[in-house]
Amino acid sequence: MIDMVGIGPFVTLPLVMGFMGPNFLLAWLVGAALAAVDGLIWSELGAAYPEAGGSYRFLKLAYGEQKWGRFMSFLYVWQTLIQSPLVLASGAIGFAQYFGYLVPMTEWWQPKAVAGTVVLLLIVLLYRRIEDIGKLGVALWVGVLSLMAWLIFGGLTHPNHHVDILPAGGFTALPGLLLSAAMGQSAVKTIYSYLGYYNVCHLGAEIKEPQRVIPRSIFLSILGIAALYLLLNWSVGTVIPWQEVQSWQAGAGDKSQFIISVFMERLYGPAAATVATGMVLLVAFASLFAVLLGYSRIPYAAAADGEFLPVFGKLHPTKHFPYVSLLLLGGVGFVFSLLFRLGEVISAILAMRILVQFVGQAVGLMLLRKRRGTATLPFKMPLYPLPVIVAIVVWLFVFWSIAPAEVTWGGLHFKLYFQVAALGMMALGTGAFLLWSRRLGRWPFGQ
Repeated sequence: MIDMVGIGPFVTLPLVMGFMGPNFLLAWLVGAALAAVDGLIWSELGAAYPEAGGSYRFLKLAYGEQKWGRFMSFLYVWQTLIQSPLVLASGAIGFAQYFGYLVPMTEWWQPKAVAGTVVLLLIVLLYRRIEDIGKLGVALWVGVLSLMAWLIFGGLTHPNHHVDILPAGGFTALPGLLLSAAMGQSAVKTIYSYLGYYNVCHLGAEIKEPQRVIPRSIFLSILGIAALYLLLNWSVGTVIPWQEVQSWQAGAGDKSQFIISVFMERLYGPAAATVATGMVLLVAFASLFAVLLGYSRIPYAAAADGEFLPVFGKLHPTKHFPYVSLLLLGGVGFVFSLLFRLGEVISAILAMRILVQFVGQAVGLMLLRKRRGTATLPFKMPLYPLPVIVAIVVWLFVFWSIAPAEVTWGGLHFKLYFQVAALGMMALGTGAFLLWSRRLGRWPFGQ
């Protein structure tokens, strides 16, 4: 639940309002529904194969450890080299947006400078041996709960506007709205804020009674966070109407970038808004600290396992941490935080993850069921294979719905299609896998 919150809901809330208008709450329900359906896949895999590595291990087992499983797990780690810096950049850009409430920034480069500085500071803080971040996790969770409770309480006690969950046409208008381009764009933003419900699977080898704990953890996290997000969005929407948010986004000096700060200022005044903004910044920074720490270990673990490029398996000679992985991911995250805007980074994160991790894993579950049967499964999803098919179809719909970015570089103006970028990364990863396998004399070039 800590990893699911971070900066996500505080920066995506106005983006979803901008896309969906009066139906913005429905987009958060759709995001929760997709997380729940996909959570069934993770629960079955996590309970059956409680090992360290999460998707890395699931893909390897599902597609065969010696051949296609090696390839799929390699692609997953390969894409981590891009999507984890994107996650880092998204948090740093969100940090810079809320920092703009405390220190107004009028020049285009100032928010980029703040975001880049945050990433560099994280690299410096993590360039050491980290023994235990348990205290950080507890402090972060207390901060998240305190901030969310304060925001929800403010909306519940000071409602000024009415907010609907269903569209104006009721249930008859739902099918068209769910398939609309606006819903596709909103789903990209809301599912970004739900990502992390599966992180318990990465710790499967360290969990007691994983067959029971992993599914329970996944669904309690999804339900708990969905309730918090709906209450948070409803609270903000009753104080700041969606029409006003859209007018901000259409004009200069967009205040929706720090909408939580404006929300608290209207309820309790500038002093309370400053405190709330400080809490958002603290939560964002602590979350990014944990994100970079965790992601920097994925390429290292795969390299140490002999399944990824060996340079990532190097440890610092005296402090014994994976410094190559840390410096590379942090450095790429620094570049991304300077180049892209928040909405673009969120779109890129989903584009990089969907095909290999989410769709690949859903197909892999069906392969495992066919090959190994279901008699020994400790957790079996209900209505199989319907949830798997729904998850694949919806993930592909979200992938297709990702809008291109308008990019200006060197006097040239063009559109960047994130789907093409994701496929390009997969092609580059395939080439790297083939070259590396040929050098080692492994499949498909040897035994």
